[in-house]
Amino acid sequence: MGKYEMGRTLGEGHFGKVRLARHADTGRAFAIKILDRQRILAMKIDEQIKREIATLKLLKHPNVVRLYEVSASKTKIYMVLEYVNGGELFDKIALKGKLTEKEGRKLFQQLMDAVGYCHEKGVYHRDLKPENVLVDAKGNIKVSDFGLSALPQNQRKDGLLHTTCGSPNYIAPEVLLNKGYDGSMADIWSCGVILYVMLTGNLPFDDQNVVVLYQKILKGNAHIPKWLSQGAQDMLRKILDPNPITRIDVDGIRAHDWFKQGYAPALPFNDDEDISRDEGSLNMTEHNCIQDSIAINQINAFQLIGMSSCLDLSGFFEKEDASERKIRFASDHSPAYLFEKIESIVRKMGFQVHKSNGKLKVIQDCKGPANSRGQESLLISAEVFEINESLYVVELKKSSGDCSLYRKLCETVSEDLGICKSQQFLKQDSIKQEIGRYNSSF
Repeated sequence: MGKYEMGRTLGEGHFGKVRLARHADTGRAFAIKILDRQRILAMKIDEQIKREIATLKLLKHPNVVRLYEVSASKTKIYMVLEYVNGGELFDKIALKGKLTEKEGRKLFQQLMDAVGYCHEKGVYHRDLKPENVLVDAKGNIKVSDFGLSALPQNQRKDGLLHTTCGSPNYIAPEVLLNKGYDGSMADIWSCGVILYVMLTGNLPFDDQNVVVLYQKILKGNAHIPKWLSQGAQDMLRKILDPNPITRIDVDGIRAHDWFKQGYAPALPFNDDEDISRDEGSLNMTEHNCIQDSIAINQINAFQLIGMSSCLDLSGFFEKEDASERKIRFASDHSPAYLFEKIESIVRKMGFQVHKSNGKLKVIQDCKGPANSRGQESLLISAEVFEINESLYVVELKKSSGDCSLYRKLCETVSEDLGICKSQQFLKQDSIKQEIGRYNSSF
């Protein structure tokens, strides 16, 4: 491939493979990630790939995997990455069972250097786990896989992130609550879980039932072994604090006596140390079937579990009845038809409709018939989630306003667009298969 001589395959995934390559002039080894463009567009993850590339181009740190070059053909995308030949941190821990405090502290110091640097650049990883931390031949770590990372532009007006993502055992409690979270504090929680795994060889929160696992994470009562040093125990308690407001931050971790032992901070690379690359080489086709800022969200495992009424955890933490603020129904209509029809229905009922942030926002029209009865204003949002190519979930969520009026609107919309009772039995099997597929992926 141009100036690179391709070698053996290092790994394969759903969207392509990673191959070892050698620079023809210098002989230096690289890892080239080769992605199939059609598969990426078919799976609707083109934005995720763009985000990963944009993020890696920002980061130039000894403990973060480097992206040196991006190029593309009509069918493939090529990402030239730093080659890290020591395997995953997960394998290192599995081989030894657990690490000594000295070794674990050294790797944790490097991890915090990398994560702290990312946060300074406005990058939040959101999927930190031993499988996404590589170890080089010298025993130094390299944080990788920024596919779920977030940048400042991904934050909403409240300054928080709202996408529920990550790996079940490493996800922060505030992420599970679906109320918005600080990306930096969520990353620190994940780093604390990694530290716990390195020092003990076990997970602080674990259960085969993912709902029980989430309950344990939300409570945050991790068992910290007494045979660890007092400093290590104190560090783990302060990081695995379920309250992100009182949880220790990066500066607090760096100032901790246990952390400071033998600490030599790593310095970021200078810009002139970077290999030049063509900024315009990536030109992925935009793929958006809904116009006017309406987007379809594909349900991930966390959202799918949360949408099941029997597994809804919100009742443990909120006094308000969920049915008074959020109603969902299944539909087999296309997303474009759903949004068009919802807009038509609510306008006939005397509401105004605004499109923003991938949602329809429904606001009561002060001049409409609904308000003439003297009821208070109503603000709801309508969002569509994809379960599979022929089945969707419509969510009508009330932010404020009259509950009876909200229920009337929901009944009208669901009766017109929801799956009729004769079809529900056929669709239940499809939903069960999707839940089974997500659970098996864990």
